[in-house]
Amino acid sequence: MSAPKRLSQREFIALIALMFATVALSIDAMLPALPEIGQALSPQDLNRAQLVVTTFVFGMGLGTLFTGPLSDTFGRKPVVLFGLALYAIGAVMCYFAPSLEVLLAARILQGIGVAAPRTVSLAIVRDIYSGREMARIVSFAQMIFTTIPAIAPFMGLVMIWLDGWQSIFLAYLVFAAICALWFGLRQPETLAPEARRSLSLPALASATAEMFRSPGMRVSILVQSLTLAMLFSTLSSIQGIFDQQMGRAESFAFWFAVVAILSMSGSYVNTRIVIRLGMRKVLALTYRAQFLASALLFSLYWLEILPPDLAFAAFVLWQTGLFAMIGTTMGNLNALALEPLGHIAGLSASVMSSIATVISVALAVPVGLAFDGTALPLIAGVTVFAGLAWALVRYGLTEGRA
Repeated sequence: MSAPKRLSQREFIALIALMFATVALSIDAMLPALPEIGQALSPQDLNRAQLVVTTFVFGMGLGTLFTGPLSDTFGRKPVVLFGLALYAIGAVMCYFAPSLEVLLAARILQGIGVAAPRTVSLAIVRDIYSGREMARIVSFAQMIFTTIPAIAPFMGLVMIWLDGWQSIFLAYLVFAAICALWFGLRQPETLAPEARRSLSLPALASATAEMFRSPGMRVSILVQSLTLAMLFSTLSSIQGIFDQQMGRAESFAFWFAVVAILSMSGSYVNTRIVIRLGMRKVLALTYRAQFLASALLFSLYWLEILPPDLAFAAFVLWQTGLFAMIGTTMGNLNALALEPLGHIAGLSASVMSSIATVISVALAVPVGLAFDGTALPLIAGVTVFAGLAWALVRYGLTEGRA
């Protein structure tokens, strides 16, 4: 039985969007700082600075494995608030980190902490909504939180200008405090005591086995892994591409904001068409378009037939499509996977997100480290990932309702 909704739908969507945005802010605000971090902490190998992104994501994947089951046992609110506190501790450690190794360890801790608002917020949505309506709510939240990637690089630049790259982590503390206060004071607990599950190993094993018996869950995990690999590969390489190939390092934050704002269209389009077309069809259309666009761009770059300005415009357009893809895929994949698993939504969301995130990091790190000063390694990796995702959706994913 669903918990009563005390928030209006608008405030609820805004709050969920804020918790989603914690991840985007934690990654995107760091992108302008990667050259400074490399110079300060890894001058012998500047490319290692991009590990600041992927180690955070890896920690998020690890933390996600536990936050869902804990929220199924102790309730949604205490787990989210504890995760935000852990995230804040990691931010303080990052601020004082004397070496790249310490910084990366603290970023893993931050990632473990951010797993709570990231994963449990999805379970909260599932506590109240289901099916295509859940996909619609998640898409609205994603549409709002995409404003964060638009402003995060500018925020990073401002903090660097004011007090160096370390000060970015002070902004993370403020953001975590705002999120914790709003969530703690306004959002009621959505998991009733009688609906909570035991944390015993047999109970967890039984719920996990039930989850993996769902074909939609298995395919969704694989497709989410490929989708996130495309995103994290791009985030790892994008600043270097703008700097070394495009010669536009100074305007990177501006173009990143433009792409982020334009990519909001993905979530908006999904809210308009998912009810009419169905989740599976939207997914298939999206991945096919991404595969074809990536293959075409790779061919054009490989043949070097585009003049510099046109090559830059084509890359920005491609990047916009890639970011917009998140809005037409992730909410639908989550809704399809969780539709038959509402009674174990916390554990299911946790295990699904954890496995998908860890696999995506394993796929994205080699693509990021293959950066050679050009966009070719990134575009090649995205082409392969998009093609595999398209095949999995087309041949392995079914939707219960037309």
